[in-house]
Amino acid sequence: MNLDIMALMRALPGSIAQGLIWGVMAIGVYITYKVLDYADLTVDGSIATGGAVAVMMMLSGQNVYVALICATLAGMAAGLVTGLFHAAFGIPGILSGILTQLGLYSINMRIMGKSNQAISVDKYDLILSLRDIPKAMMVSALFCVIVIGVLYWFFGTELGRAIRATGNNENMSRAQGINTMVMKVIGLMLSNGLVGLAGGLYAQYQGNADVNMGRGAIVIGLAAVIIGGVIFGKLFTNFALRLVSVVVGAILYFVVIAVVLWLGLETTDMKLISALIVAAFLAVPHLKGRYNASHVKRGGKENA
Repeated sequence: MNLDIMALMRALPGSIAQGLIWGVMAIGVYITYKVLDYADLTVDGSIATGGAVAVMMMLSGQNVYVALICATLAGMAAGLVTGLFHAAFGIPGILSGILTQLGLYSINMRIMGKSNQAISVDKYDLILSLRDIPKAMMVSALFCVIVIGVLYWFFGTELGRAIRATGNNENMSRAQGINTMVMKVIGLMLSNGLVGLAGGLYAQYQGNADVNMGRGAIVIGLAAVIIGGVIFGKLFTNFALRLVSVVVGAILYFVVIAVVLWLGLETTDMKLISALIVAAFLAVPHLKGRYNASHVKRGGKENA
C-alpha cells in the first residue's frame, strides 16, 4: 500500500476546521450528557434544523449573523419540545429525544422545501467555507472561544449552578427548592441551541444544508466528550478547561477519521469506525479501573 504522507498533511487542516465546528455541537452534548446527566438524542435532528434555518434565511437575503441567531433559536425550540415531552408529559428522556428527532425530519423538509438546499460562497457572504480552510479554522475557533466564555460565565450564575446541581443530584436539588424539571428544560434548550448554531456554521462550511446532515451527530458529540474526558480528565478540572477538552476531543476525532481514510479504508465504513472509536474510549476508564483494582487486590494478598 502506497501511503503519501503529504496527502495526510494536506487533509489535516480541513479535519481541524471540521473538528472546531463540531466542537460547538459537542459542547452542547456535554451540557446534557455530563452537566444534566440526561441522554438527549435530539441533536441528530436539531443540527439539521439549524443548518436548514440558516441556509434558508441567507437565501432569502438575511444577514449571515441574523441567520445564525435564528438557527440557534430554532435549536432551542427543538430542545424546548424535548424538555416538554419529558417534564410535562412524563415521557422518558431518551424517548423524548427520539420523538423530537423524528418529528424534526418532517419539519426540516418543510423548512427547505426539499431534502437538500445549496448555498454558494460566490453568491452569498458566508463567514466560513470549505474553499478557505485557514479562515474557516479561525472563525470556528473564535466561535468556540466565545461559546466557552459565555458558558463559563453562565454556569457561575445562580441559574447555571441550579442546572449543575440538578445534574449532580436531582433529589437533593428538589429538596433544596430547585424546580428540577424547569432546569432540565432550560438545559435542553441551551444544549440544542448550541447544536443549532453548529448546524448553521457547518451548512456554510460544506455549502449546503441537508435533511440527513445530522445523522450520527450524537455519536460524534459523545466521541468528542469521551475522548476529551479520557485524555484530559485529570488535567482539566476547571469547567472552562473541560469545555476546551471537548473541543480538542472533536478535533482529535476528525483527525483520527482523516488518518483512517488515508490508510485506505472505505468511506462507507465510517459509521462502524465511529462506533468503534466511541466504544474504545468508553471502555478505557472501565478497563483501567479493573486493572487498578486487580493490582490493589493482588498487593493486599502479597502483604498478607
